[in-house]
Amino acid sequence: MSWKLVAHASKELVEAALERRDEAWDWDEDVVLTGYEIAPDRPDDWVLDAYTPGKPTKAQTQAVAALFDAPAPALTAEKLPDADWVVESQKGVDPIRAGRFFVHTPDHAPCAEAGVTSFCIPAAQAFGTGQHATTWGCLAMLDTMKRQGLVIRNVADIGTGTGLLAFAAMVLWPHAKASASDIDPVCLPAVEENAALNGFTMGTEPGALAMVVAEGMADEFLQARAPYDLLIANILAGPLIDLAPDFAASVCERGHIVLSGLLVTQEAAVLAAYRKAGFRLQQRLHRGDWAVLWLRQRYRG
Repeated sequence: MSWKLVAHASKELVEAALERRDEAWDWDEDVVLTGYEIAPDRPDDWVLDAYTPGKPTKAQTQAVAALFDAPAPALTAEKLPDADWVVESQKGVDPIRAGRFFVHTPDHAPCAEAGVTSFCIPAAQAFGTGQHATTWGCLAMLDTMKRQGLVIRNVADIGTGTGLLAFAAMVLWPHAKASASDIDPVCLPAVEENAALNGFTMGTEPGALAMVVAEGMADEFLQARAPYDLLIANILAGPLIDLAPDFAASVCERGHIVLSGLLVTQEAAVLAAYRKAGFRLQQRLHRGDWAVLWLRQRYRG
């Protein structure tokens, strides 16, 4: 039997808890979180469910409680009937729409609207299911870039998570070379599974996705595939600032970068690092407290 820890709190507190989990590099992957509203007529009343394969340990309970500012809401442990706890965790994950993209879990149907591309991304396998504001914002920004006529022939998604942003780029620019990387080894099988689930081919030829496990740009394969005319990096502000010189060296003249994973309050520091590295701001998008930046490399002549 599986279990879950249940916490009732406001939408703001539950969403903040989910964001903290996304940023916790040492999170126990046996603890799978989902948050959702109690009822449509109570939009600010939310529930956080933390699924565990066995009775929650003291350490697991403390880790979930630590996602909230003190005082944390009460946590109640509930034993579940025989069921797939990952599937159970997906029931509260609603589909999202960002530009021409529709992202849903296997528990929901794809969008039937003409001109909309649906991605089926199982929840709780890696960061980047589309629910986080930064992932949504990157999808919307990529859609904007395509609508403005941008032509991309070589793209890399650094810190890919589930592969979702790489898949979106492949839909927008189907003949481009596409690469993806992540520091977390669990992302490699997740990306491969999601590629098969959504009809994408893994490989090194144009129109296929090549995936490596690597930290930043420190990988021979990523270096060999450079220069890129589009880099996507939805990570965190600190690593984004540190990686500015490496990204600049890996992008072609007048190439593009989409950056996210940063708070609006961190935007100025990130922009300063990338201006120093030779980029200028093309467009920004804010969703809640989070920012997405589209930058372009200045002419080097």
